[in-house]
Order: sequence, then C-alpha cells, then structure tokens
Amino acid sequence: MHDIEPYENWLLYYDSSRDERSPFYGKQYKFDQYSDAIYNYYIDPAWDYIGSETLYIKILYTSYELHFTIIEFIGEWNDAISNDVMYLKRHVVDHLTSCGITKFILIGDNVFNFHGSDDCYYEEWFEDVEDGWIVAINFRDFIHHEWEKYKLDCFINYGGNLEIENWRTFQPVILFRRVEELVSRRISLQ
Repeated sequence: MHDIEPYENWLLYYDSSRDERSPFYGKQYKFDQYSDAIYNYYIDPAWDYIGSETLYIKILYTSYELHFTIIEFIGEWNDAISNDVMYLKRHVVDHLTSCGITKFILIGDNVFNFHGSDDCYYEEWFEDVEDGWIVAINFRDFIHHEWEKYKLDCFINYGGNLEIENWRTFQPVILFRRVEELVSRRISLQ
C-alpha cells in the first residue's frame, strides 16, 4: 500500500496545504518518513488523516467559485466499527460546506472495502448540499452493492456513466463539468 500515492498531477492547480480555507492548510508533509498505516501497512505520506484509522483522503482540487471539490480516498471505509463517515463529515465536509462547497466528487479507486451502518451522516451531508450533489466515481461494484443495502444510493450518485476510469486524463474543472453534465441528465430523467 505504500506505493499507492494520491494523484499528484493536479498540484500545479491546487494544493490543499496551501489553501487557507482547506482543513489541511499548513500541513507539513514528511515525504521521507512513513508513519501512517492502515492495518499495519504503511501508506504514502501524502495522504491526509481525517481521524479514521482505516480511511485516509487527499483533497485533489477545490474551486470556491464553482462550489466543488474532488477528494480521493484510500483504505477501508468502515462505518460499522469506526464510523468513518462521521470523521469525514465532521473534519472535512463540514469545513468545506461552511466555505460554500456544495458539489463533491469522491474518487474510490483505492477503497478496498466498505462496512455500512446507519445513514444519518449521509443524510445530513445530503441536506447540507441542498442545491448540490455527492458523486462517487470508480468505487468497486461490491461497494455499490453495500451502499444499496444501506440505502446510501438515496444520497450518493454513482455507477453507470459516472464510472470515469480515465478521470486522470482530465483537468480538474473539465472533470467537474463532465460530472455535472452527467448528474444533470440523471436528475432531469427522474
């Protein structure tokens, strides 16, 4: 797992440690020292700790003007034991929504498992982004099935044409526009 790095090609556009409105503003990364681990497997020092022992993130891009953020994840999303969504909601999402972010793109290429619980924090998050949305791209199918089992598909858009495997080939605003267009189509069909 130490070889899996958050996507870094967008650092020329955005760096959460240099964004005064980011929850990770001022963070100093020690790239020569591996200290964080998920289940005793060290992870790259560029990942950000949110309070969970099993789930780490990286805010890849945020636009306050367009009201969106793109967040990449690594690890196991475990709401059943460690209530990871609570950590995400309280330490990251609440901070971003207070800055006007209403559209969230979650990237799950490196989420290896999901354990659900209740949907309270997801519902609260969904209500907080009243005119926005939460979109998950590239999470594994078995995670989608777990989300459906816990009725999280009421709050998170995912699957189908939102599986954008080549997301790294886009610039962040272009990826956002693509996702926004796809979500708008879904909403207009309902």
